[in-house]
Amino acid sequence: MSAGVTNIFAGLSLVLDRMSERRDHEAWLAEQAGCREARYLVLDAPGDSYLLRDSEGLRWLSEGERREWFGEVPISLLGVADGCPHFLLALDETHPVDALEERLAARRIGLREAGLRLPAAEAGLFAYAKGLAHWQRETRFCSSCGAPLRRVAAGHRMQCTGAACGRLHFPRTDAAIITVVEHDGACLLGRQASWPRGRWSALAGFVEPGESLEDAVRREVAEEAGVRVGEVHYHSSQPWPLPASLMVGFIAGALDPAIDLRDGELEDARWFTPEQIVAGLADGSFAAPTRLSVSYQLLAHWLRARAGLELDALVSP
Repeated sequence: MSAGVTNIFAGLSLVLDRMSERRDHEAWLAEQAGCREARYLVLDAPGDSYLLRDSEGLRWLSEGERREWFGEVPISLLGVADGCPHFLLALDETHPVDALEERLAARRIGLREAGLRLPAAEAGLFAYAKGLAHWQRETRFCSSCGAPLRRVAAGHRMQCTGAACGRLHFPRTDAAIITVVEHDGACLLGRQASWPRGRWSALAGFVEPGESLEDAVRREVAEEAGVRVGEVHYHSSQPWPLPASLMVGFIAGALDPAIDLRDGELEDARWFTPEQIVAGLADGSFAAPTRLSVSYQLLAHWLRARAGLELDALVSP
């Protein structure tokens, strides 16, 4: 990956210690949760959070506010940043959105919007919290025996309550590849029918069982565009908790440029030269992937490497 470039939602380890080794230490967790420096990130039932009304920042709760307003709600440890313990407070449908906005004196915000507006650290914390909260909501019964689960390890594991089972369940992440494919000075991009007019992006798909990431690139590109891929080179990755994915980005080389839209998932797929992308951005016929996605960084990397062009300078604000 190009030096100095970090995908949105990534890089959280630079500011946050997840303290995974302390998640089973109940006394330590209670001490952290009750200290004056503790901060709590509120997520409502749909998985949105809240912005301060007068600034571009998340509305964190203090320990006193959490205890007064949501003392009965379980909390989950996110980690420690700048010496302050950070926790997730995931609410259910008994806490209506309108009432939350009024109580918090805050404005509701979704993760996609937050990724483009918030500072990198807060966007990353929001993404981390959203992924954890989604897993907690979806993981309520043991897949082995069907008994209810209870939350343990500061919200990062679920344990079966069945006396004869006791199985532990861990958060899952679904790996997906995303790739810009190149051949003879052009790159392969695709579009779906539901996208805005002119929007093109890198090809993507989920990794299947027993499949390497590189083989997933080759299979997905063949399935979606009928293009055979040879060399595959890693670029970067991006957490994508919408709801529970990890996007793994690649630059790949095609063995043959022939396109065959086989499975109907894509409305279209085309080869674009740097000159065509520049011209399309200028006249509005080509729209780059949103900056939120690693797809944008993949295309930016390819344009920089192949033509010395900076996508940021080409895309209008």
